[in-house]
Amino acid sequence: MKFRWMILLLITVPAMGQTYRVTGSIPLGGIGAWDYLRADSDSRRLYVSHSTEVVVLDLDTHKVVGRMSGFGFIHGIVIVKSLNTGFLSDGQKNEVVTFDPATLQIKGRIATAANPSSMVYDASTDRLFVGHKPSQSTTVIQASTGQIVKSIPLGGVPEFPVSDGSSVFVNIQDKNEIVRIDAKTLAITGHFPLAPCEGPGGLAIDQDHHRLFAACDNKRMAIVNAETGTVVITVPIRGEPDAAAFDADLHLAFSSNGEGSLTVIAGEGGEHFSVVQDVETELGARTMALDAKTHTIFLSTAKLGPPPAPTAANPHPPNHPTALPGTFKLIVVTPNL
Repeated sequence: MKFRWMILLLITVPAMGQTYRVTGSIPLGGIGAWDYLRADSDSRRLYVSHSTEVVVLDLDTHKVVGRMSGFGFIHGIVIVKSLNTGFLSDGQKNEVVTFDPATLQIKGRIATAANPSSMVYDASTDRLFVGHKPSQSTTVIQASTGQIVKSIPLGGVPEFPVSDGSSVFVNIQDKNEIVRIDAKTLAITGHFPLAPCEGPGGLAIDQDHHRLFAACDNKRMAIVNAETGTVVITVPIRGEPDAAAFDADLHLAFSSNGEGSLTVIAGEGGEHFSVVQDVETELGARTMALDAKTHTIFLSTAKLGPPPAPTAANPHPPNHPTALPGTFKLIVVTPNL
């Protein structure tokens, strides 16, 4: 018994004591807003959505190594190594774009329902699950062929999805729940209420312990048992979260918050969780990517100006800040290992 507790101590203490700090920024410039990032730790590439283009960086040197442009507005980015193919969701052109990660050349385009956004790949079925907010649905695409398999009504506005190898879990923002989909049969097999969390956006998963981490608009993160659907605990985060991540090596979860922080959450054996740090970042830094090799986190942001003024062409513009031209950048957050 003593030996078992010594092992537990060795495993959990480093994670509980792990701290992070902002170590730099990477100016990228350009104009427009942004959405998701994707770190491909094996190929050492970082893919960054920025309005009509995707900027590709070397994860080690932080240098730009390529760009893909000519899109409407890029949201989600998925890289499938077994197919040597990348996937981009272009919300403005209502299509999923495929490309070669080695050359960054476009391979094909798959027409979808309106505004394809967040995406996840399920390796067990070779299927891509693509969320659509206007139709409150998920499009299922056979990734190797580009053929649409099915459209699944979700009954609410989908946000970020994750896969555990047999099920796909999707945050439903306006219903305050997670929907579970059987990746093979495509049947909805569960509705997981997230109360007291409201407005779930970012979602991450700890596959070993079957835990889901849903970052919610009311400054809470719900940690959910992926097998039973029960909320294990909620922990405080900062406001305006839009992404979540989980580091399987360090057993840490993260919430990137648009108010200007990165919340770090530690867990012990999938049951006991606590906030160990709230790293100050910058306003607007609400999306992120985790490099699983170096444990470095990259967050997108820009200097923010006032909401756009109404025009004859757009009399009712969105009431949120706009990115000032030339200020888009990545914030680099590094662990003190």
